[in-house]
Amino acid sequence: MLNKIIRYFLDNKVITILFLLAVIMWGISTAPFNWKGSILPRDPIPVDAIPDIGDNQQIIATEWMGRSPKDIQEQITYPLTTSLLGIPGVKTIRSTSMFGMSFIYIIFDEDIEFYWSRSRILEKLNSLPSGTLPDGVQPSLGPDATSLGQIFWYTLEGRNPETGAPTGGWDHDELRSIQDFQVRYALSSAGGVSEVASIGGFVKEYQVEINPDAMRAFNVTIMDVMNAVQKSNIDIGAETIEINQVEYLVRGLGYIKNVTDLEEAVVTVRNGVPVKIKDIAFVNLGPATRRGGLDKEGVEAVGGVVVARYGSNPLQVIDNVKDKIRELETGMPQKTLPDGTVSKVTVIPFYDRSGLIQETIGTLESDLTHEILISIIVIIIIIVNLRASVVISALLPIAVLATFIIMRLLKIDANIVALSGIAIAVGVMVDIGVVFVENTIQHMEKPDNKGITKGKDFINLIYRAVSEVSTPTIVAMLTTIISFIPVFFLEAQEGKLFKPLAYTKTITLISALVLSMTIVPTLTYYFFSVKLSSKTVRRYLNIALVAGGMLIFVFTGVAIALILPLFGISNLYAHKWKNKKTASYITAGIAIAGAVAFLTSEWLPVGPQAGFIANLLVVSVCIALILGFFTFLISRYEQIIRWCLANRWKFMLLPVFTVVFGVTIWLGFDTTFGFMAKGFEATGWKNFRQTTAWSTISKKFPGIGKEFMPSLNEGSFLLMPTSMPHTGIEQNLKFIEALDKRIKNIPEIETTVGKWGRVNSALDPAPAQMFENVINYRPEYILDEDGHRVRFKVNRKGEYLLKNGSYYHPKNGFRLVPADSLVVDKRGDYYRQWRPEIKSENDIWQEIVNVSHLPGLTSAPKLQPIEARLVMLSTGMRAPMGVKVSGPDLESIEAGGKIIESALKDVPSILPSTVFYDRAVGAPYIEIKLNRQNLARYGITIADLQDIISSAVGGMPLSTTVEGRERFPVRLRYPRELRGNPEELGKLIIPTATGAQIPLSEVADIGYTRGAQMIQSENTFLLGYVIFDKVADKAEVDVVMQADKILKEKISTGEIQLPKGVSYQFAGNYEQQQRASARLLLLIPLCLVLILVILYFQFKSVTASFIHFSGVFVAFAGGFILLWLYGEPWFMNITIGNLNLQDLFQIHPINLSIAVWVGFIALFGISTSDGVLMGSFIHDTFLERNPQTVEDIREAVVYAGLRRVRPASMTTAVTLIALLPILTSTGRGSDIMIPMAIPTFGGMLIQSMTIFVVPVLQSMWRENVIKKEKKLNE
Repeated sequence: MLNKIIRYFLDNKVITILFLLAVIMWGISTAPFNWKGSILPRDPIPVDAIPDIGDNQQIIATEWMGRSPKDIQEQITYPLTTSLLGIPGVKTIRSTSMFGMSFIYIIFDEDIEFYWSRSRILEKLNSLPSGTLPDGVQPSLGPDATSLGQIFWYTLEGRNPETGAPTGGWDHDELRSIQDFQVRYALSSAGGVSEVASIGGFVKEYQVEINPDAMRAFNVTIMDVMNAVQKSNIDIGAETIEINQVEYLVRGLGYIKNVTDLEEAVVTVRNGVPVKIKDIAFVNLGPATRRGGLDKEGVEAVGGVVVARYGSNPLQVIDNVKDKIRELETGMPQKTLPDGTVSKVTVIPFYDRSGLIQETIGTLESDLTHEILISIIVIIIIIVNLRASVVISALLPIAVLATFIIMRLLKIDANIVALSGIAIAVGVMVDIGVVFVENTIQHMEKPDNKGITKGKDFINLIYRAVSEVSTPTIVAMLTTIISFIPVFFLEAQEGKLFKPLAYTKTITLISALVLSMTIVPTLTYYFFSVKLSSKTVRRYLNIALVAGGMLIFVFTGVAIALILPLFGISNLYAHKWKNKKTASYITAGIAIAGAVAFLTSEWLPVGPQAGFIANLLVVSVCIALILGFFTFLISRYEQIIRWCLANRWKFMLLPVFTVVFGVTIWLGFDTTFGFMAKGFEATGWKNFRQTTAWSTISKKFPGIGKEFMPSLNEGSFLLMPTSMPHTGIEQNLKFIEALDKRIKNIPEIETTVGKWGRVNSALDPAPAQMFENVINYRPEYILDEDGHRVRFKVNRKGEYLLKNGSYYHPKNGFRLVPADSLVVDKRGDYYRQWRPEIKSENDIWQEIVNVSHLPGLTSAPKLQPIEARLVMLSTGMRAPMGVKVSGPDLESIEAGGKIIESALKDVPSILPSTVFYDRAVGAPYIEIKLNRQNLARYGITIADLQDIISSAVGGMPLSTTVEGRERFPVRLRYPRELRGNPEELGKLIIPTATGAQIPLSEVADIGYTRGAQMIQSENTFLLGYVIFDKVADKAEVDVVMQADKILKEKISTGEIQLPKGVSYQFAGNYEQQQRASARLLLLIPLCLVLILVILYFQFKSVTASFIHFSGVFVAFAGGFILLWLYGEPWFMNITIGNLNLQDLFQIHPINLSIAVWVGFIALFGISTSDGVLMGSFIHDTFLERNPQTVEDIREAVVYAGLRRVRPASMTTAVTLIALLPILTSTGRGSDIMIPMAIPTFGGMLIQSMTIFVVPVLQSMWRENVIKKEKKLNE
């Protein structure tokens, strides 16, 4: 079947070319990269930075303002939670009760459809029994968005419309009104927007502050005033009347339009004189009570957050929002300030995820480009045939474009993880092309086929060559494809994260497989058969090549164009070489030099500051070392394989030792060889494990640390400290102002905007004592809008030319130079925006930590906006690591949490300053305890008294004004000076049944107490959280295991004792990692079994299958060996000039995360390729020669090995070298790609011994069969 497909496309070359053109054009149209200048219509794949890995959850928010967390918990959260538990598919219900708000998070099973779950919740809410919730309380379903929905934050600022310079001139209540009634509605209409929530400033309201003395004088009660306010704000419609046959609509206008309207409202009439509100109260416009605010660089601000709808394309939504903002610009309010400056309200973004998306996609685009370039270079070097190299290399970009097409059809979004699947598959994609074309060249070089380069004979030659190797090559590719099937069965967050990668890698390999069978043979025919016979035509074409290349260089400045004249000159003088291959070598050398130079200018592995020559040397050395290693294996293969066959048991010690060493690194020495220690201990040597030798080796090989996932570098930080539970709004404002001012002074910080409390959204359950500082730091180098580095003009001294004519050299002292002050030059240098001592983002975070220590604030773990949102909404904590403390009541939980907090500070791998129990109890309360006997004596009901207290102290919203498109509340309450302390509260006047008025102190006792600040629960059970962070370079799982061990020891020894009924459980990423590890424990063996089954179908022998499967074990060990080396301080710690190789390859400890395991799964499929390729030909040679002696068997093995060592080494070399740009990548997204690439690189490097292991095992197996046959014959 496969050979028929190959034959069909070879015989129908026009169809093949049309198919090729269709793939190229359609692929360019769907590519997610921002390719400019294309004439083709664009229908790009939706893009985001990372997959949406949040829980499948819905949020119910219920507002009951003025109520304490305990009231919210008992009367709203608890009854709602118990009612919602019965919804089908509900996994967990987590809730938070805080002042005035209840948030309930309903986590559904992953297979529950998002909008189906919303409809079930709405059904349940609409069918709640009467009396379930207090009167007037209405729960609402949160926006149809996920934890990654907050994609765009902005502030409203007064700016000069011409220059864009800040001007101010706007009050916070004005900006908030513009935000609430103009900007918010406009942005909500943008496509894909689920919600636009406001934050900061003041909501304007009409405040009626009653005078108790005047009320007593006029004998007016609070109820009278409330009634008067409500009746003074109403419009009516009175149908119509006809006058002179004309119909007139009748309206009664009574809405409040200003303070005077409210002041003139009549409360009652005394002695024929109306008592107006202004007679007994002071009416003014003031700020409403708020539970959240915004601060930008030390100045209070007003802004909002845009939330994207579930399933929408985030980048497209952001573009839609920006389009709406541009539409708004012309209609935004403006005013002229006293100094004559025009100030116009302008929307200023401070968190725009499109930057992260573009930088992430830009990183992938660059890495893919570098991988393709480096693969082309390797192919040219190894094959030394430019035509063959072009055919093989063409497979790479075409297969990538075909992948984009299928991603678009299957609606797979492009993100860092999905595109990483393409990146790690680049090296494997060329395997089939390399083998097909290389075998074709071998057939062409046979004496019988000399001169066959055209027509039917050449088609038959290509067909025979390709058919000969098609089956084993395709089987090898299938093992790689099928090995990734287990990734499709990952669940929860890890499943959402890596399934896109599994799809794209599988699609890429299948695309490469299909294109290799359909297009590569046809391209081979054309590239090897089309030759110009006319010397005159060739001469003129080469002259045109020289002239064209020079003109392109002169007019565009693109240096790579200079290789065209070199090609032309080489071709013009090719006839002068005696050896015909010399011209081919020169042409290949020119192509290699050009490709390496271009790759160097784009890749710059050691950074632009090192200069082009240093980068060129590094690129050349990296390629030369790997190619030199495989060239040595190819050239010395016969001698090495003969020695291995003659000393097979000695040789087999090498792979056995490798596997044992790899397992020791993985599990740790004590775990791997623990059976030996137990044996010695059983014989009486009880302290055997304490011996110097054992403890030293165990310390050296403790096992690879474990974590859930490496963090994605988002280009911004989120600082989330908290203040004490008793901290008031005024103090919180001072805290946030001080934090923003301090952080903004760090040179690498571009903007910092702080939020205290919560946004008016169900997605933000933050109390007023929680702070969130969004800190955007400058990228290391100035980037364009697509996330690519920009070059700027420099002179020969390395000084940057500024637009004002001056020069700046970084060596003369660091200073920030804006991008618009530099001169863009494609041949210039990149401009670094960080100080010389700042080497990484971790250094910037440390600078932030150093300046953010303030008395009264807790410390905060290192977080980023997306990461923090995921953690908070999936775990309920504000940190990725923590302990859930549960108990019968808040007091017990509080006591237990503080005990655990103290104990965790003694854990060596935990930073003591980061350990903090989020206080549930500690907020100061003023409680008014009603005296029922006294109330009865005065004839006052509980409800009437509570209404009076609520109105007088907290203020009661009585009505809402209608002023055009704006709406403002009308609130009644006592003046602040009459409700500022318990003594003043006791003087509140209360009307009695007889009409007399008495002070509140007559019927109530007022006092201080402590209560809950925020109450959290899970499935109705109360919870508290202790958060902490790990010491640098420690693995999350190891830290938690150590902490758990120490806690259990302290409890068992009686050092600490938890209150009765209190228990604890470690939560956060640890829970995710444990679940994922348990899943992988099943999936990875399944992956290996699938590979083994494919091998069995190919070789029809269990023994042969295991022989070729041996490469998996060696590669597995190789991956762990490189992981271990990355954690060793001496590894690659070599400085050449100013370059340290550890910095180049970002050598640092890599923990065993899900990303690393996915890298291993990819490795398992790739690692069998060489063995299958080598073993299949050995098997065919055995069938052809049927050797019956040891010498014949070994000769057959040597012959077959020599025939296949070159393509096997080439495919491995391409795979390894293609991973170099990923291993040295520093852009956005490299945090996830590098852990996946390390085990693949290490495994494939060590797995190269398979080209010796498989032949030796094949020989041993065959020899053993012959010996058995001889014994039977005897």
